Amino acid sequence: MTWKIRIPDTYTLCFLTIVFVAVLTWIIPSGEYQRTSQAIGGTIKQVVVPGTYHLVPKVAVGGKDLRQGFPEVLMAPAKGIQAAAQNIAFVLIVGGTFGIIGRTGAIGAGLIWITRALKGSESIIIPVGMLVFWAAASTFGMAEETLPFFVIFIAILMAMGYDSLTGFMVVGLGAHIGYAASTLNPFSVLIAQGIAGVPGNPQLWFRFIQWVICMSVGIAFVMRYARRVKDAPETSRVFEPDQRNRAYFLAGIETAGSQPFSLRQKLVILGFSSGLGFIIWGLMARAWYMDEISMVFLGIGIFSGMVGGLPERDIASSFVQGCRDFVYASVILGIIRGVLVVAEQGKIIDTILYELASRLHGLPAIAFTTLMVLTENLFAVLVPSSSGNAAMTMPVLGPLGDLVGVNKEAIVTAYQYSSLMSMISPMSGVLMASLSIARISWSTWVKTTLKLFLVLEALAILFAAVSAYLPA
Repeated sequence: MTWKIRIPDTYTLCFLTIVFVAVLTWIIPSGEYQRTSQAIGGTIKQVVVPGTYHLVPKVAVGGKDLRQGFPEVLMAPAKGIQAAAQNIAFVLIVGGTFGIIGRTGAIGAGLIWITRALKGSESIIIPVGMLVFWAAASTFGMAEETLPFFVIFIAILMAMGYDSLTGFMVVGLGAHIGYAASTLNPFSVLIAQGIAGVPGNPQLWFRFIQWVICMSVGIAFVMRYARRVKDAPETSRVFEPDQRNRAYFLAGIETAGSQPFSLRQKLVILGFSSGLGFIIWGLMARAWYMDEISMVFLGIGIFSGMVGGLPERDIASSFVQGCRDFVYASVILGIIRGVLVVAEQGKIIDTILYELASRLHGLPAIAFTTLMVLTENLFAVLVPSSSGNAAMTMPVLGPLGDLVGVNKEAIVTAYQYSSLMSMISPMSGVLMASLSIARISWSTWVKTTLKLFLVLEALAILFAAVSAYLPA
């Protein structure tokens, strides 16, 4: 008899993680740091106060039991969904917008036009697309905003003879690695520097070098994979699923191929492109976030339905169908947030931070920066939010640099590469939501990208060590 390991469904995996963290609240002592409000980059953040850690009784006299039991585990998904309401609303609005655009036939017609325009040089869209998402993530922190683009790039590359995984990597790896190899990301590098007390961005030139190196490694990885899949489609890790999902991703392309790219469809594409440009402007010039981006996407959807010639009822029903297609992804965002809810209610995150920080004292610089990278990776799993991670870890880990003679920029560098965990961690809401949109299993994704992840982790350790020896 042969045994085959079967990875649970994404929802099951998330729920099991909630159970695991709940068990930890019975084992790990509860404790907490005091927190204070601090203005960073124009926003108020609650940051920990170093030296204020203290234990908290698991069961206080007449107080609350911090041990998370069966009721808390079952309530965690609901509380997580409530905490992630803004993210969920954003995903549903985006899904509804794409439902309307899809009904107009503009996407299918546009894809046919792109594939014909790039005939003979299809592979150029891979590095160009990755560079766009890399730059966006590295400079203004594009993360959840990538979700609308997965369906588009998967459809484009499948129409060109590649598989869905290639399209997913263009967007996913472009954004994930760009976020980690950040230069000016206000939600990562800049906020960490602000909390750590690093004036300006003194190692910006070195961050740009890191960005180029990571970019080159990532593009080479995806191009190699894409070339192999195009030459031998049966070698694709998603060959069988793609046969089932092809009609979903390429809906409208078969019929669009025999029809002209109409003026109405061109206006829909123009409106969509203009809306994306408006969003980029808002992100960079007005510090927009999900509410403002949702506003623009909803406007794009209404505009597309009107200029696309859809009756009012078709616009409404298409919006509902689009939301339905994205429900799986949106609920995952909430359930994953439930893990953090359990950890916070059990007050174990600060204890883990305190114990790890205590063990970093007195280490040589290289050992210190290496363990700093690994420590930040751990907290990126527990706290997937980059700004939340910075607010929690930088006030405690930042001052440790002075004890070992390491400048604080090295600690910021170690922190920023914690975002690499979002490439493979099932705790990353953006990753799990995008995989569900792409209809790719988490296990398939990890098997495909694990080697790349390990190479990038090695580079992160190297960059942090080099950063430690650069002038402060």
